[in-house]
Amino acid sequence: MPGEANFLNQLAKQLKQIKHRNLERLAGLFITGLTLMALIVFALYINRRWDIPSDEKIIVDIQRGMTLTSIARELGELRIIQHPRTFMIMAKFMGWGHQLKAGHYLFEGQVSYWKVLRRLTRGNVMTLTLTIPEGLRAENVVSLLKQHLHIDSTTLMERINNEQFCRQLKVDAPSLEGYLFPDTYYFMLNETPESALTKMVNRYRSVIHDSLLERARSLGMTIHEVMTLASIIEGEAVIGSERAVISALYHNRLQKGMRLQADPTIQYIIHDGPRRLLYKDLQIQSPYNTYLYRGLPPSPVNSPGLASILAALYPSSDDYLYMVANGDGSHTFSRTIEEHQKAKDRFDRLRRDIRRNR
Repeated sequence: MPGEANFLNQLAKQLKQIKHRNLERLAGLFITGLTLMALIVFALYINRRWDIPSDEKIIVDIQRGMTLTSIARELGELRIIQHPRTFMIMAKFMGWGHQLKAGHYLFEGQVSYWKVLRRLTRGNVMTLTLTIPEGLRAENVVSLLKQHLHIDSTTLMERINNEQFCRQLKVDAPSLEGYLFPDTYYFMLNETPESALTKMVNRYRSVIHDSLLERARSLGMTIHEVMTLASIIEGEAVIGSERAVISALYHNRLQKGMRLQADPTIQYIIHDGPRRLLYKDLQIQSPYNTYLYRGLPPSPVNSPGLASILAALYPSSDDYLYMVANGDGSHTFSRTIEEHQKAKDRFDRLRRDIRRNR
């Protein structure tokens, strides 16, 4: 019968469609299953750990501009990874092929592709602990940075003396001399000249808080003048307890319009120091020569530490105007030129006696 035939045809079509949909669903499930299995295998493989074949630490230097291929080859040659091509495939699959950061990296013990990739993308580079002592001139700081971080000294000095760079760091001075704060720093081994100097200036700015700026204003001084005076105190003081006394002496001389006659300013302008100063050194024509010119020199003569900065801001109440070095780090302080001359004569006699007894 025609109606029965149509019914059977429709039923056959529906069964065929159901079968097709089931096959598609099964195929989809199969593909999903394969994908999940592949991802599981990938995850297990990328996290598979192995021991670096060395009892020592391996340092790898990833330089700026290195391609993924070069990085993979370098890691393979150092036996940090087992298969460079696999490393490249994984880096590209994760979308990290162009995100590997330059720097010195330390690898030891167990590693995996995942561990290596994450370290290189996060930039977990080695750091170097470097202490910048109090009282160093900028050129001495540059020497330390060149020695330990291999930063170009010419570029460093150019940045230090670049007024525009000083303004960028909010230093109101023509040079960073005196503002490279002495402290212990944790430098990256791939520091740039700008980043290294910025760290030191930022440390200075963190130390000079608002209360110290207000104190400087109350003394009628700019912070640049404070840092300049602090650098002289840093150069003079060997015994910590004398800092505030030395500060008072210089404040007193400034108030009276006397020349500071500060030896650290002469050490700054001689080319073969530090050494014992000669009479001819005191005649050098320079705005830093406080034996010839009144007032503070144009800028700091070294990088003073916090103790000297505080001494410059908080001098003792002493009314001394003169001092003589005793040869053991201490000083004899005097209020009058007569007292000063007696102290100087005593030290000269002591020095002559020591020479005779040698």
